[in-house]
Amino acid sequence: MNNNYELYKVFYWAAKTGSLTQAARALYLTQPSVSYAIKQLEDSFGITLFYRNSKGVSLTQEGAVLYSYIEQSQILISLAEEKMVALKNLDSGELRIGGSDSLFKHYLLPYLEDFHQQHPGIKLYLNHGTTPEIIAYLKEGTIDLGVVRMPIADPLLEVRESIQLQDCFVAGGRYAKLKDAVLSLDMLLQYPVILFSRNSRARMAITELFQSYGYLLKPEIEVGSVDLLIEFARKGLGISYVTREFVAKELEEGSLFEVQLDVELPPAHVGIMIMRNMPLSTAASKFMKLVE
Repeated sequence: MNNNYELYKVFYWAAKTGSLTQAARALYLTQPSVSYAIKQLEDSFGITLFYRNSKGVSLTQEGAVLYSYIEQSQILISLAEEKMVALKNLDSGELRIGGSDSLFKHYLLPYLEDFHQQHPGIKLYLNHGTTPEIIAYLKEGTIDLGVVRMPIADPLLEVRESIQLQDCFVAGGRYAKLKDAVLSLDMLLQYPVILFSRNSRARMAITELFQSYGYLLKPEIEVGSVDLLIEFARKGLGISYVTREFVAKELEEGSLFEVQLDVELPPAHVGIMIMRNMPLSTAASKFMKLVE
């Protein structure tokens, strides 16, 4: 048995109003159309659902049982429609973003603040991780989009380039003698180098650069966050490899300075990554437009 949903809707309004005329008015139908729909439903079940009275129609015992189920479905459908409107208008819902701590703090934070002010009903969920972890989150459906360093070569993913960053080596006052010097890679390796410990794009990029010149970049110290890279360099524990834009304040105030090299460090490109050919939620689409 596979009755059309429209038949149940007619039944619901007839039972709710107790009148075929009012049901027809609510559904923008003619009364004969309502009567015919109810007859079709009754014929399909082989059961009488209504009996007529002086005021209109009333449910039979069997009709009352059916109504108890149909009423619940109508309530759920109404709630679903209200939810869809709320999601469309960004009055509710969620936005799930993956990225590194540093990109959240130094790049995405202003956009997240603007988005939250515009749409306070949207819950924000931030998943921290390296680029490989963010790719896994996206494919698992744990996040809506990821903010990562490029390049990303994966046919399942689409990456839209957003900003360009520049990585560099920085040091604190303990290495002040290097301020006016230009170091070769070999000279740099005479000092303790501090790198991010996890398998980040930045770590892989600088390691590959040194390898291309025939050097093995082996850090003296490895840390688990960009904040520690900055703080360790300030304390004089070594020379840290960081993103210049993320230490702009320290460079300006003079607590850190950039160590100059005789080779050019390539720029880093940051992109917003989504699943290819997969529709974005309204919240995710809105955030993408805000960032772009």
